Amino acid sequence: MRYFKKIVGERIYLSPINVEDVEKYTEWMNDIDVTINLIAAPNIYSLEKEREALIMLSKEGYNFAIVTLDKDELIGNCGLVSVNLIHRTAEAGIFIGNQNYWNKGYGTEAMNLLLDYGFNLLNLNNIMLRVYSFNKRAINCYKKCGFKEIGRRREATIIGNRKYDQIYMDILASEFQGKIPDKIKG
Repeated sequence: MRYFKKIVGERIYLSPINVEDVEKYTEWMNDIDVTINLIAAPNIYSLEKEREALIMLSKEGYNFAIVTLDKDELIGNCGLVSVNLIHRTAEAGIFIGNQNYWNKGYGTEAMNLLLDYGFNLLNLNNIMLRVYSFNKRAINCYKKCGFKEIGRRREATIIGNRKYDQIYMDILASEFQGKIPDKIKG
């Protein structure tokens, strides 16, 4: 597949989404281990449905493929949705679909790149996200990036007979130190 380095980190970079990756995304979106932490778990994704979603994501908003620097391997995606450039707010979303890259800091690095893009190129002031209370790995990642809990929607998710809170977290531009401003020479 072909990727383009929009925002580059130490081990990964963010690239525009490549619709040709439809088979890989379809595999991930039908993997319960991947989607149980996303709102997409109950959905069934065909190649055609996922292609339509990727086309939409590639044309609208601020959505990226997460790609390794060393192998140019797609490992997930992230993006900003509900972007309001007047009030300077957005909601972040991320997932690492390739389980070989779980618990190794790739999600934290990708989220920091996304925040750098949002705060320093889009000039946003507040970026929020939602996460299920059972998703401890994601919550720890978000805290490392500087997100703070701002509220909960109690028992908002039911899986089997267990009820879980949906946690709302956010971060302000004043709480984030990015690397993009360092690229300006002069």
